[in-house]
Amino acid sequence: LPKPVAGHLPLLITGASQQDADWLAQHGDGWMTYPRPTAQQARFIHELRARATRTAAPDRPVMEPLYIDLAEHPDAPAQPLHLGFRLGINALRSYLESRQAIGVNHVALNLRFNRLDPQHTLERLAEHVLPDFTH
Repeated sequence: LPKPVAGHLPLLITGASQQDADWLAQHGDGWMTYPRPTAQQARFIHELRARATRTAAPDRPVMEPLYIDLAEHPDAPAQPLHLGFRLGINALRSYLESRQAIGVNHVALNLRFNRLDPQHTLERLAEHVLPDFTH
């Protein structure tokens, strides 16, 4: 198997793992955090990165999993579901833009609750969302 180039397997800490913020900042190679309202998520990310900076740690990535149920109508507003939303493609794009703006590096879209045909959903994501997030 390929060996880690950094000498250890990277550890993405999920949530807070019942640890305080200093421990999270010192021990994680990155963080996977559950979806939260934008302002709350921004504070969480800022605090972790500020604490990591105080320990001279390099910037670390932030990842957010997101369950989506993509609505057929592109302008359908976001309606909450477990760890995600039922929403139209335009609301999804806006959500992802808000995450990018607050420093989330990666959003994993999970189609577990998606009611539309998975192939159709993936095609719509590829055509209408992914081109806006190429960097």
